[in-house]
Amino acid sequence: MASYQSRAVPSHGIVRRRDAVYRTVTRLLAVLLAPIAAVVTPGRARHTACQWALTMRFPAENLAGLTPGTRAAFEAARTRALWRYGELLGLTSGHRDAATQAALYAAEVERTGSEESARQWTLPPDESRHVAGLALDVRPSEGARWLEEYGAPYGLYRTYDNEWWHFEYHPEGRPTRRAHPDIARAGSRSGSST
Repeated sequence: MASYQSRAVPSHGIVRRRDAVYRTVTRLLAVLLAPIAAVVTPGRARHTACQWALTMRFPAENLAGLTPGTRAAFEAARTRALWRYGELLGLTSGHRDAATQAALYAAEVERTGSEESARQWTLPPDESRHVAGLALDVRPSEGARWLEEYGAPYGLYRTYDNEWWHFEYHPEGRPTRRAHPDIARAGSRSGSST
C-alpha cells in the first residue's frame, strides 16, 4: 500500500551500509537463538529462531489476520531467505480490516483527487486482498527482490508493476502480473487486490 512505502522502485544496485549490518546482526541472533529454539520446537529450530530474530528486527510487524496458508508460506519463505541467502523479509502491512482499508482508500482518493487515480495504488475494502488476509507488503527492498525471485515455491508472487513491495498468496500458481491494482483480473473487479 502506497502510504506505507515509497512509490519509487528502489535501485537494484544500492545497498545501504546499515542494511548489511541489520542482515548480519539478525542472522547472528538467529544462530544464537537456535539452541533454545531446538528445545522449544524440536525439529523446527531454524524456523523458530528465524521468526524470533525477525520479530526483534521488525518489532512493529503483525502477522495476525493472514490466512493460515499465507502466514505459513511467508514464514517458510523468510526462513529460507535468512538461513540460505542471508536476506531479511519483514512485513510492513498484511491483513487489514475493512475499516482500515476504507480509510486508506479514502485518503488516497483525497490525495490523488479522483477514485480512478486512487485505484492505481489502493482498492476499496471489498476488492482488497489485504482484507482477505492474502496480501503482504514486504520490506526491505532487497528482501522484496529476493521474494520476487524465489517466492513461487511458496505461492508468493509480486502482482503489480508499480508496487515493488506488494505480494499475494496464490497457491494455485502464478497470477498474471498487472501494471497496477485497478486492472481487473479476467475482466472482473472481484478478487482484485491491494
